[in-house]
Amino acid sequence: MNIASAEFQCSSQKASQCPAGEMREFAFIGRSNVGKSSLINMLTQRPGLAKVSGTPGKTRLINHFIINGQWALVDLPGYGYAKVSRKERSDFSSLITSYILNREQLYYLFVLVDARHEPQKIDLEFIRFLGEHGVPFGIVFTKADKLSQAQLNRNIDTYCKTLAEEWEELPRMFVTSSEKGRGRDEILDFIENCIAQS
Repeated sequence: MNIASAEFQCSSQKASQCPAGEMREFAFIGRSNVGKSSLINMLTQRPGLAKVSGTPGKTRLINHFIINGQWALVDLPGYGYAKVSRKERSDFSSLITSYILNREQLYYLFVLVDARHEPQKIDLEFIRFLGEHGVPFGIVFTKADKLSQAQLNRNIDTYCKTLAEEWEELPRMFVTSSEKGRGRDEILDFIENCIAQS
């Protein structure tokens, strides 16, 4: 897929405020500081499209971007650690849950996990939640350039074995590096195929 245009549409504080219409939405979510904004900027090749911050938990709204006038890329707030109050954390959780479970336009959810780490409890719990509710999703391993290929393979293998303890069929997986552009074609081709089939 060639991205000719990527335009910010709106930010929403509640799922109910998200734009109306039938445009397919492909959403991105992950723990705070997993590299979500960098990945979105790499995919769209628009360096400042999503705001990159060194402060975890910076995205607190649902951000919509229209790609090629055809589909919406949705940047969801991170879950997990963030230097915010407990009430705000609970608001993120209800915001995320409401969007994921009730948003009819949501076609697919990309769950970002840091390739450098062992499977994290909070990620596994979130993935389990998606499975229990039948939400279509894939796993995106970020920051692959920070590891040797052997380390990367080992970490992904560990992830697969951990998931296989609960899942009969593993979700689709993508390996990415925002710095190197790795995984861009795979994710965009996947989205393009989804749109073509819908």
